[in-house]
Amino acid sequence: MDSPHDLVVIGGGVGGLVTASVAGQLGLDVVLIEREPALGGDCLHSGCVPSKTLIRSAGVAHTAREAGRFGVDATVGDVDLTRVMARVHEVIAHIQHHDDPDRFRGYGVDVRFGEAHFVDSHTVTVKGEWVRGRRFVIATGSKPAIPPIPGIETIPYLTNETVFKAQTLPERLAVVGGGPIGIELAQAFSRLGSRVTVIEAGESILPKDDPVLTEALQAHLQSEGITIHTATPVTGARPGASAGTAMLELGETGETLEVDEVLIAAGRQPNISALDPETAGLDLNANGTLQVDARLRTSQRHIYACGDCVGPFPFTHMAEYQAGIIISNAIFRLPRKVDYRAVPWVTYTDPELAHVGMTGAEAERAGIEHELAVFPVADVDRAIAEGCTVGELRLRIAKGRIIGASLLAPHAGELIHELTLAEAERIPLRKLASMVHAYPTLAQITKRAAGAHYSPQLFSVKTRRLVKWINRVLP
Repeated sequence: MDSPHDLVVIGGGVGGLVTASVAGQLGLDVVLIEREPALGGDCLHSGCVPSKTLIRSAGVAHTAREAGRFGVDATVGDVDLTRVMARVHEVIAHIQHHDDPDRFRGYGVDVRFGEAHFVDSHTVTVKGEWVRGRRFVIATGSKPAIPPIPGIETIPYLTNETVFKAQTLPERLAVVGGGPIGIELAQAFSRLGSRVTVIEAGESILPKDDPVLTEALQAHLQSEGITIHTATPVTGARPGASAGTAMLELGETGETLEVDEVLIAAGRQPNISALDPETAGLDLNANGTLQVDARLRTSQRHIYACGDCVGPFPFTHMAEYQAGIIISNAIFRLPRKVDYRAVPWVTYTDPELAHVGMTGAEAERAGIEHELAVFPVADVDRAIAEGCTVGELRLRIAKGRIIGASLLAPHAGELIHELTLAEAERIPLRKLASMVHAYPTLAQITKRAAGAHYSPQLFSVKTRRLVKWINRVLP
């Protein structure tokens, strides 16, 4: 039998690619296995890249329709979804060059395509060939979770894996799920011209985010014409009266909704069943993700895992971060643990909703006494000039440092990183308040919020008396 490879990486998304490329360039004997016919994973082919490209096209259409607000005459005809999706796939193809298999083979990585199945804890099969390894990294990502809606199998429906293949803009679109994927695509299709209804079983959209900001975002989306039902489960599905349509039953009232397309965006599930994890002796969590320790080792300590198949955050940037942890532990043998204290996430609506650190509810559950500093986007001069004043910054502060931040604002996904650094490095809030921020920028909202937090102390009766005394005594 052939000698085992130094490292076998299963999954060609960002977590697997980062790990395999570093290990290969360091001279290890590496095999990279990807089930799909191309590298790049869900993010490139059906997630982050296509959705943000679609959002950009939708934003252009919306800006043109709103041009009159800015003193510019413009007209927009019907949107040609075929052309929009052609641009989406052009962007995917452009970025795909970075994930060319030959690039990784140049690093010394043996790239193979096919489904991997564990035979034992040190061996997988791929297309009938056995691949043995001293160490493994599982980075197989996740796939759309399909809720158990009675009759769902009787209607065609879209997921994030198929929606970017659509060529005709639906007149009426139902989005089942009010999480980030559902809300982003709901706004995008609405701005492209669809009549969109979001159906969320929970009490609110985006339940992991600050409820004050999600309510504000929901109101804004509704002002753009999107219908949003919360606390409304879909209790049934069947073909509609007209060919190609679908009928959804909402809640317990028997209310029905007829639409031309249904997009299921009701969460994700780990993509690991085909691996036969039990055969390798791998333990699973209750939600089906692989159980790992703080060094991202599974119950078989020579097998590591990262990304969506592990959690706790289903983000591409988290898979990349976790890959770095694995590289330290599995390749350099330098013990390093994950630190999830300052992980930013963004919902790419317009305005964007970004968050890092603890929510208010999390801080209360942890028994952390904290203060809340709030500053509205409407009081930021650049936002006024841009004509985008929806939202606010909400800072949670304990002992003079940020423990959590939530921001609904234009470009919130860019602005959140200053706050992420401040939290990760425990930078005192007073330093953000005194830091020079360029004017006029949206980033000034951080300085303004920090300054507003200290204003009561600065202009207190005690401080006013001190200032008067200083000015009487000193020349």
